Amino acid sequence: MAIYRSHVLVCGGTGCTSSKSMQIKNRFQEKIVEKGLENEVQVVATGCFGLCEEGPIVIIYPEGSFYAKMTVDRVDEIVEEHLIKGRIVKKYLFEEPSHHGLVKSLNDLDFYKKQKRIALKNCGAINPENINEYIAKDGYMALGKALTEMTSEDVIKVIKDSGLRGRGGGGFPTGMKWSFAAPNQADQKYVICNADEGDPGAFMDRSVLEGDPHSVLEAMAIAGYAIGATKGFIYVRAEYPIAVHRLEIAIKQARELGLLGKNIFESGFDFDVEIRLGAGAFVCGEETALMASIEGKRGMSRNKPPFPANKGLWGKPTIINNVETLANVPQIILHGADWFRSLGTEKSPGTKVFALGGKINNTGLVEVPMGTSLREVIYDIGGGCPNGKKFKAVQTGGPSGGCITSDYIDTKIDFDTLTALGSMMGSGGMIVMDEDNCMVDIARFFLEFTVEESCGKCTPCREGTKRMLEILDKITEGKATMEDLDTLEELGETIKSTSLCGLGQTAPNPVLSTMKYFREEYEAHVKEKRCPAGVCSALANYIIVDGCRGCTKCARQCPVGAIEGKVKEIHIINQEKCIKCGACMSACTFKAIIKR
Repeated sequence: MAIYRSHVLVCGGTGCTSSKSMQIKNRFQEKIVEKGLENEVQVVATGCFGLCEEGPIVIIYPEGSFYAKMTVDRVDEIVEEHLIKGRIVKKYLFEEPSHHGLVKSLNDLDFYKKQKRIALKNCGAINPENINEYIAKDGYMALGKALTEMTSEDVIKVIKDSGLRGRGGGGFPTGMKWSFAAPNQADQKYVICNADEGDPGAFMDRSVLEGDPHSVLEAMAIAGYAIGATKGFIYVRAEYPIAVHRLEIAIKQARELGLLGKNIFESGFDFDVEIRLGAGAFVCGEETALMASIEGKRGMSRNKPPFPANKGLWGKPTIINNVETLANVPQIILHGADWFRSLGTEKSPGTKVFALGGKINNTGLVEVPMGTSLREVIYDIGGGCPNGKKFKAVQTGGPSGGCITSDYIDTKIDFDTLTALGSMMGSGGMIVMDEDNCMVDIARFFLEFTVEESCGKCTPCREGTKRMLEILDKITEGKATMEDLDTLEELGETIKSTSLCGLGQTAPNPVLSTMKYFREEYEAHVKEKRCPAGVCSALANYIIVDGCRGCTKCARQCPVGAIEGKVKEIHIINQEKCIKCGACMSACTFKAIIKR
């Protein structure tokens, strides 16, 4: 086995791959071979490093040089200067004044300082397509410990004592879920990994599967041992081709080494895993709809009870956990319940992964201990809003969550606190909004998504959300009345209390939370026929202000002749003629046209 003096780690996550990171990797390999360095320098495609805003990312060790926003045409220079001559190419380094681009550990960067990686432990650190690298990082040791040193009851007790709660939505205690399935007698039991991540802006589970697939396979085997299951399914959306590809490789490698299949660790325990591809239906993230889809039926929710632990997949006892939940399991088994409880809060131990997006400088993937404040995530890690804009709100929990305003910026993040504010943890999407966002428009966006994705089985969700969307359309078009606001609230509360499944029950959350915290914006749309943020085009007015030179460029671009005025005199816009297309504002070189 070759001992390499340098390792070139190239991000192989979806985000960086879409920005040609694999072409960058290939060029590194070509250039290294060309220079005869193939026995000295190893190039590795890893999972996501987290700081997606700076992608594609390349880190060269042992120096720890963090090259950001890499391009193929920079590779030759880095090979010549850095890998051959030992001179770091500083002009391509990620700029952080305190470190000058030299990163001995990712924890040295401000973006990572307040993070604690458990689920993301190996993402960006190993080659996800090489099982030996996972094993070198204590991989499959937890499974070995469980099978050779613990009973199934011991495993469940450790997970129970750890306080691990489901990271996919409602936060149900994982150990308790397992304990419900364990005593049920059946000729077959199942473990399902829910990787049907469908929230807009969410990419936590995808990144774990892309960067550390073996952690999920190991956890599923541990779960199978705990409840007496011999079969597992990973339900992953087909839109995640990189994740699916790496899972296929991981399953094949684990079988070859006897870590999946018959008589694992010569313990007499059998367990194997299959992949099932989902077609992208949001409702299939709900556990009963997911099971229906695996069974080959249309993905629609059913009444509970019976719960899956008693009667799940094909009527057999089944446990379902999402990717992030499972990624925590091996570490808990290895290090113990007390270690896990030392992180986070009393009722929400451990860490949580968030996909940080929207109006934020450091878009990316973050993992923080529960109890970290929103301020720390948004400002210390996320770097605040771009262009000095004022933070307005953050949407957590995706279409099932709600908006949390700047008044609650110091809120400690955990399951119960977010729920008390009218939002939820959800799977971990965190969309930041600044002063330029219209909260009515945000609520409309999420509700439109829910209407489109409703399975249609129950009337409250199928019909009620449509009626809510119709009212929101009226509001954004300036056609609503104050009575419509009352109806909107009443509909939302009714849908919450009468829908069949959790997705329908939480669908009104974005509307209800924005109405609670931004009532004045809704009333401005209704009473004043005005969108305070200038987002809703039907309510926007384009105004010519001081600075107009009378150049007539705007008038020449207006498709309806709504701009009046003589050359070298200030023009005006006839609001009755204006169709609010924005062509005039785009054409004005003096920034003398504003929208309000």
